[in-house]
Amino acid sequence: MRAPDFTLAAGPTMASGRTLDALGSQIVYHLDPVFLETFRRTTEKAAAFFRTTNDMLLLQGEGILALEGAGRSLVTPGMHVLNLVQGVYGKGMGSWLTAWGAVLHEIEVDYDDAVDPDAVDAYLAEHPEIELVTVVHSETPSGTISDCSRIGPIAHRHGALTLVDALSSIGGVPFEADEWQLDVCVSGGQKCLGGPVGATMVSVSPAAWERMLANPLAPRYSYVSLIDWKEGWLENGTFPFTPSVTDVVGLEAALDQMLEEGVDASIARHARSAAVTRAGVRAMGLSLWPRSEAISGNPITAVRVPEGIVHTQLSAHIRERYGVMLSTGQGAGNIIHIGHMGPTATGLYPIVGLTALGSGLRDLGVEVDLGAGIDAAMAEYGRTAG
Repeated sequence: MRAPDFTLAAGPTMASGRTLDALGSQIVYHLDPVFLETFRRTTEKAAAFFRTTNDMLLLQGEGILALEGAGRSLVTPGMHVLNLVQGVYGKGMGSWLTAWGAVLHEIEVDYDDAVDPDAVDAYLAEHPEIELVTVVHSETPSGTISDCSRIGPIAHRHGALTLVDALSSIGGVPFEADEWQLDVCVSGGQKCLGGPVGATMVSVSPAAWERMLANPLAPRYSYVSLIDWKEGWLENGTFPFTPSVTDVVGLEAALDQMLEEGVDASIARHARSAAVTRAGVRAMGLSLWPRSEAISGNPITAVRVPEGIVHTQLSAHIRERYGVMLSTGQGAGNIIHIGHMGPTATGLYPIVGLTALGSGLRDLGVEVDLGAGIDAAMAEYGRTAG
């Protein structure tokens, strides 16, 4: 089986030629002065990407590594934690928290909805014992966004730290780590940056470090230890273990392109691609998964699969027949995704995704107005171009 011609899924996404060139560059010794300087530069660029002056770490693995490391570093048995759940990743965090011995509190909504920040404020007022709030900024399977611009200050006002999964959001939707008073934020290279999977960026506030250092159960001498990276790299300029040289070089290339474009410009580009895609989806006679546009994220369009069709069946058919990889609901529901992230959040990539989706549904016996969908998408594309 060959690779698809187009990967328009929920990430990893397609990469630019410049990023691919960087990933293909010669591997150097990780303690070579050239790589040490590369690592320093990349860390600084990641901080600019997050818009933070807090400490920045580059962990060597996919985002789940950083989320586990941060959670285990912050949580102690008996700690009261409020977990916000509006999708499968939020629900998964709750399972972790329970396993680590936290007293779990949850505000959960349907996976096509978003948690109301006012509900968070009221809950924290009623439960002053809560010390940590965990939230997924962009629930990729559901295509929904949490309002961290309000949740962060609310948690801060109630004396709680925040742990934010921002893997698929930064660069695609507004994100202000410092302005929103967020303590630990995790983002990956393989989403809106269009970079490698194996390098994850983590920002850590002074208050979060204080909590981690006071936690006797925080991982030490471990692949998931944030403290090892603080004491090794941040304080002494040494690595706790050999970092993935290639992934860091690729991540820097992706960050360079993002920062040269401008984070705000990137967000606007992702928003335009989302508008083009959603205009086409609606004109075809299909429904979006999120309940409202206000909670829909720019990086991905989540579409309700018509009754009688299974999302995995639809995705497999589209890939086999048209060479386009779309992703499925991943436990959130009977959903098909058209991803518009990184390099695919531009040009006619959304039209490719819409054409593949409409054609695949027609092949499986669903009546869709593909022509109207493409016309509407192209009209939106023309309206917002430039």
